[in-house]
Amino acid sequence: MTGVGRVFGQERYSARFEWGPSGADAVAAGAAFVAVVDVLSFTTALSVAVENGVAVMPYPWRDGTEVAAAARYDAELAVGRSAAGPDEISLSPAAIRRVATGRRIERLVLPSPNGSAICARLSAAGSARPAGEAVTVLGVCLRNAAIAGEWVRARLAGRPVAVVAAGERWPDGSLRPAVEDLWGAGAFLAGFSDLSPEAESAVAAYRAVAGRVPAALAAAASGRELAALDHPGAAARSFAEDVAIAAEVDASTAVPVLQDGWFRRAEPTPPG
Repeated sequence: MTGVGRVFGQERYSARFEWGPSGADAVAAGAAFVAVVDVLSFTTALSVAVENGVAVMPYPWRDGTEVAAAARYDAELAVGRSAAGPDEISLSPAAIRRVATGRRIERLVLPSPNGSAICARLSAAGSARPAGEAVTVLGVCLRNAAIAGEWVRARLAGRPVAVVAAGERWPDGSLRPAVEDLWGAGAFLAGFSDLSPEAESAVAAYRAVAGRVPAALAAAASGRELAALDHPGAAARSFAEDVAIAAEVDASTAVPVLQDGWFRRAEPTPPG
């Protein structure tokens, strides 16, 4: 990595924070753990899935290969959120919760243009690293930020941790920093020391709303956008329930960890 690259990689600090796919490339170098945050909705959906015993394959946004991938692994394929029927899984955390509690699902291929795509990118890059430089990717949201932070701190062994806020996309495809991902990153980073200025800013942003997360998330642009979506072909309904689930701060004890291409619930930290 060049000198300029090291600057953007925040290599002076033990806890780093950046945005989007390019940010992931920059701050993941040398990190032992990379936490990906996509509150609305990939990592929230992921937390709900793994706490219901579902293994999740993060998949880049739909390019036509996701159907074959799901068939190859005998996995369920998440359909588009607005197209999902009553017994179909989508990126909607509410749909995953409803369906997974009604029938057994072992594996799920979950495409997403932001968080899932970043996780798949990090997984591919990590497989090329030497064994001593392996990186562990985990999915973090407001529901599991505190327990995920504890889990990582128990295993850092002096190596850095990086946090990547997925963000959303403007209509032209460019990155739209999404405040809910900043909050999720800050909630996770709050227990770490030696934070980069970028990481410190995320923690400050979270602390500003920590006492009113449900209202703040519902009022944020992404929350209002999601709540306004209609379900075509049926009685109009919104996805406000997904926003409410995303605001369940520290409600989950599940830490989704990516191993061999699949997110599964991590083993708990031994006491002591």
